[in-house]
Amino acid sequence: MCFYCKCKTTVPSKTTHVVTLDNCVIVVRNVPCEECELCGEKYYSDEVMEKLDLIITKAKVFASEILVTDYNGKVA
Repeated sequence: MCFYCKCKTTVPSKTTHVVTLDNCVIVVRNVPCEECELCGEKYYSDEVMEKLDLIITKAKVFASEILVTDYNGKVA
């Protein structure tokens, strides 16, 4: 059930996850999620959250101001 609108239906989707750190922005494209059919709110599984944490941790090493990467490992 959607936390915001209480809709009971979500659909598999992909989204772009953006993290703003002190002096840089990390953009992760094509992140799998469940999307509320009514309001569009996105939800991540525990597995996806763990992988996002790993991607962000690794990206911090390379990022200077902006880093764009793909959930499946492609750096743009």
